[in-house]
Amino acid sequence: MATNVLTRLNRSVLKLDRVVLAIALILFLLALIERSQVSDTLAFTLNSLSSVAPFLFLSIGIAAYTQASGADNLISRAFQGRISVMVVVASVFGAFSPFCSCGVIPLIAALLTMGVPVAAVMAFWLSSPLMDPSMFVLTVGTLGLQFAIAKTVATIGIGLLGGFGTLALIRSGIAVRSFTQPLREGVGNGGCGGSRVRKPKPIVWKFWQQVERRQKFWHSAGKNAWFLGKWLALAFMIESLMLVYIPNAWIETLVGDASFLSIVGAALVGIPLYLNGFAALPLIGGLIQQGMAPGAGMAFLLAGGATSIPAMIAVFALARRPVFLAYLSFAFIGSVIAGLMYAVIF
Repeated sequence: MATNVLTRLNRSVLKLDRVVLAIALILFLLALIERSQVSDTLAFTLNSLSSVAPFLFLSIGIAAYTQASGADNLISRAFQGRISVMVVVASVFGAFSPFCSCGVIPLIAALLTMGVPVAAVMAFWLSSPLMDPSMFVLTVGTLGLQFAIAKTVATIGIGLLGGFGTLALIRSGIAVRSFTQPLREGVGNGGCGGSRVRKPKPIVWKFWQQVERRQKFWHSAGKNAWFLGKWLALAFMIESLMLVYIPNAWIETLVGDASFLSIVGAALVGIPLYLNGFAALPLIGGLIQQGMAPGAGMAFLLAGGATSIPAMIAVFALARRPVFLAYLSFAFIGSVIAGLMYAVIF
């Protein structure tokens, strides 16, 4: 009897949202360690959420409109024409497509299975998780318009670096077989997630004229609101604790200047510690307030966005090892270059 109760309890815990559990755990530990900080942390989180609320609602609306209208089917048009043109278009389109680092994986499998050149796919693969309309709006709200524009330009640049870099590797004869047959044996064609590439459906810009699409809009809006809201709440909560418990001197010593080592260090740290693109924005904003160099923050966001652990696992399972290593190399090198350029220009 006791065993059955414990089993049901374990299943219930597993069904709970991990982000919500993390928030509850933080508040519980704070209540044990320093009870007075609980109210301060909650007040900081609520105030921060209210300050970004207009940007949050706008980003939710953009994402829901994209889903309801079928505008994400535009992806199929990015992979047509000459290879050099495809790389440029894929880099730009990737920067404005609504796909995360893991969500883009089925699309990549479909593209590679269809025989799309790996150079163009690499460009899209790298730029897609780094920026999208929702991310741009929230970046403006948390880090400012200048930073958002610079990150968008850097995103396109990293896509171009990966695309033309892959093309150069193929033409040089390095690991030609891996780049001409990039998928691991046994990998599928992207499943239903890749259908938008294989069989794109027409876009309905006036989606509100169809009941089914209106329902899809509100469903997508609710889903995105919950996703973004919980991650931002966790991020602002962690930011409030960083401001209280991490001395500014530490931040200034480690990543406080715009030196090469600081930016490289930020990019390296971003790879294993980056959890979610939306949650990372307020965290980096808090670190910059404490003395982190903006160029280092840029490198952290870019390197972490392309090479977060979940994304790396997905890429490793999908592509052959030389393609996987090229993906990581282009992401890291591009992030460091973008961080250095941002430091020099701004």
